[in-house]
Amino acid sequence: MTRKYIKNFTAEYKTKVVLELLESETTISQLSKKYEITPKTIQNWKKQFFSNASVAFEPAKVVSEYKAEIEELKAQNDELAKALGKTTIERDWALGKLNGLDIRNKKDLVDSKSTKVSMTRQCELLNINRSILYYQPQIMSLYNKNIMDRIDEIYTENPEYGYRYIHQSLLEEDYKIGRDRTLKYMKMMGIEALYPKKKKSVSIQNKSHKIYPYLLGQYWQESNGNRCVVVPRTNEVWSGDITYIRTSQGFMYMAAIIDWRSKAILSYKLSNTMDSSLVTSVLNEALAKYPAPLIFNSDQGSQYTGSEHIEILQKYGIQISMNGKGRSIDNIIMERFFRTLKYNCIFINEFKSISELKEGINSYVNKYNNKRFHSSIGYKRPMDVYQNALKDAA
Repeated sequence: MTRKYIKNFTAEYKTKVVLELLESETTISQLSKKYEITPKTIQNWKKQFFSNASVAFEPAKVVSEYKAEIEELKAQNDELAKALGKTTIERDWALGKLNGLDIRNKKDLVDSKSTKVSMTRQCELLNINRSILYYQPQIMSLYNKNIMDRIDEIYTENPEYGYRYIHQSLLEEDYKIGRDRTLKYMKMMGIEALYPKKKKSVSIQNKSHKIYPYLLGQYWQESNGNRCVVVPRTNEVWSGDITYIRTSQGFMYMAAIIDWRSKAILSYKLSNTMDSSLVTSVLNEALAKYPAPLIFNSDQGSQYTGSEHIEILQKYGIQISMNGKGRSIDNIIMERFFRTLKYNCIFINEFKSISELKEGINSYVNKYNNKRFHSSIGYKRPMDVYQNALKDAA
């Protein structure tokens, strides 16, 4: 039987793929098919690219910080070389490979051509199962993409549906899919039923990240028998969220920030990956254009609980609020905006390219902010309410 070899990609090749991804003119599914690389691998390369980007601008600083440590390690290696033998070689290999890299990239570090450390031992040192190296994930088929698009439509029409109800709806439409795969696709799309419930949240969390308390409880009020959030002042509370955007060529993700009082969209961005760089860029853009709010609310997704996003909020002295576990209703204002966007823009248009999609979203957000009347603010335009409040406060 012919032995299968694992592909080794050069740094130049990875950089080329990441730069093409950052242009945002193609979906991650398209890049995956073009280069025959899994979407997960491309996302990992992007994260590695950003985590090491600062080194290119301050190489002298990096060298200076680690010079003393390197010298100390060299001295220890010299003293222990005779006694440690093979163990020292393995230690050098592990330190050289793992220094400064994310644990998610460990699988890419296995060197199948190494004559000093066997592949089995490399996997042991990296704490990964060797079988992972031979797994060949399949590119998502058009059929599965259509299922995800239909899930998006069902959820937008019925935001209270959990994965069991969505799964049943798909079965009635003759889709061949199980409950587990329905839940998997909902996780990929970042959606969950829009009501409090006692079950595991489908949002993607990182258990090592700190979860901040929900601070908007003070704004909930009773109105005509219904509970709703009433924020008294503009620019007091912002909320951020991410949604799945379907296209004819794959799928994209849109992150946005909204002001609770005025309902104005302050910043938004379309991306082919759902990671921390998406939400931090949207937050930085909003803070560059407008005064910082008192509170910023989001869900418990890893994009918002990660250090990059938290550090920006702390830098501006913004109080951090996060939805309760399994409570998308805590961020109802963003859910309503995304639902309006999909019904009034995404679903009624057939965008043929990512550029057309961006133009369509830009046009709709401009209409939403500056032309469309909003009943909850007295049939006024969201951006008029927001800008007038800032002028009055000046």
